[in-house]
Amino acid sequence: MKKEIIISGFGGQGVLSMGKILAYSGLMEDKEVTWMPAYGPEQRGGTANVTVIVSDDRISSPILSRYDIAIVLNQPSLDKFEPKLKPGGILIYDGYGIMNPPTRKDITIYRINAMDKAAEMKNGKVFNMIVLGGLLKVAPVVSDKGVEKALRKTLPERHHELIPLNMQALQEGGKIIEKM
Repeated sequence: MKKEIIISGFGGQGVLSMGKILAYSGLMEDKEVTWMPAYGPEQRGGTANVTVIVSDDRISSPILSRYDIAIVLNQPSLDKFEPKLKPGGILIYDGYGIMNPPTRKDITIYRINAMDKAAEMKNGKVFNMIVLGGLLKVAPVVSDKGVEKALRKTLPERHHELIPLNMQALQEGGKIIEKM
């Protein structure tokens, strides 16, 4: 198994941390991983993306021009990365930030209303975990157990009380993702 994934959106949406958690989850499950972030000068509000590769075998290069999976959280990201998906790939988008939905017929498209679910959970900070839960439902590249181990590794100990909330958000994401 080898999945080449791009996650893209505005800074502040948790794009880079979602990629980091996904990469650490792979490490916790003894997989080969790469995590390569890219972001503009603005910390919040500018565009940010991260490339994550999770593989059972060694990874030759972290640099990609085509992807198996794209998670896009705003219109500029959709416009940029929809054409870069391999035929047969998976595109996941949050309905909140997209004006013109994806149109390709040779990929599988999923919509996740993660922004709405985060508001319902009364915590905008779990938005990225909801999206990650949706990804893992349709493409289980890592397990929930691996994600929990990764959270314990990446979150400072003073924030470990937030792990159950994050795991709940992961579960909710799996419930609300819809094939279009």
